[in-house]
Amino acid sequence: MINELMRDARGRMQSALDVLSDDLLGIRTGRASPALVEKLQVGYYGSELSLIQLATISVPESRQLMIRPFDGSSLKAIEKAIQASDLGLTPSNDGKVIRLNLPPLTEERRRDLVKMVNNRLEDARIAIRNIRRDALKELREFEKEKLISEDELRQSETELQELTDEMVEQVAEIGKRKEEEIMEF
Repeated sequence: MINELMRDARGRMQSALDVLSDDLLGIRTGRASPALVEKLQVGYYGSELSLIQLATISVPESRQLMIRPFDGSSLKAIEKAIQASDLGLTPSNDGKVIRLNLPPLTEERRRDLVKMVNNRLEDARIAIRNIRRDALKELREFEKEKLISEDELRQSETELQELTDEMVEQVAEIGKRKEEEIMEF
């Protein structure tokens, strides 16, 4: 029962880390990455699809993305979605592909991106702490219903806190790597 609860808490905390990692991929760094635009929503024939479903995205140069739509008629819709996004990039359309040239980041923009990363890191830490809170609540219910002893409760609380500390440390590591990536010229 306790082992199952701990396994569930670990799985949910790991999911929070995975979501954080995916989320940080979309934050622009000094070099081009398909993750920057692949989740961009494009209005296509009355429905919203992510760009990755409509086109192949490649990186021909370190500061350039090339988007080649599967269907040529979606070119205008993709271009419009990029312009409407908060990426701050101007698409260059040659009739077959869209090229996105990523200008070098200014120092001010880098600082803004680091702040954005720190906000996302804090959200992940909060999610992990909420998972810990829920698990502690369940453990205390088990003890109240006499399903586990007081000693087992204390032992489990300690294990849960160690798991939480480990996960929060991983959040910090992910954040440190992303911050270094953003600040590198």
